Amino acid sequence: MLRAVGAGPAVVVCSTCRFSADAREDERGRRGGALLTDTMRAVQALEPELAVVAVQDMPCLFACARHCAVHIRAPGKIGYVLGDFLPGADAARAILEYAVRHAASAEGAVRYADWPDGVKGHFITRTPPEGHVCT
Repeated sequence: MLRAVGAGPAVVVCSTCRFSADAREDERGRRGGALLTDTMRAVQALEPELAVVAVQDMPCLFACARHCAVHIRAPGKIGYVLGDFLPGADAARAILEYAVRHAASAEGAVRYADWPDGVKGHFITRTPPEGHVCT
């Protein structure tokens, strides 16, 4: 059930997420999460500074009411689950830009002023790193 991946900073994309609130798949039969994963990797290929964060995928993050969900994580840092994205380049870039800032932060907290506009309003939950809780 578990698959080993690198332990560094990552965006884990729900590969089975809906395309949108109204559609399970796009016109070609592809799920939104799979499209978002591919788009994020394509953005990284064009913008190597965003490739310091791994793009990983897994089926179902259990955020089904919030399509195109992602989990931003890094060792020893607060993690975040975000959703309600369209699987295009703008969303992919905003998620990756936030993830890079998250990875560079001391504990995973990024100042709101430094959030890309494309992630504002998309946060679902935050998760403390193992062995810690937030104060």
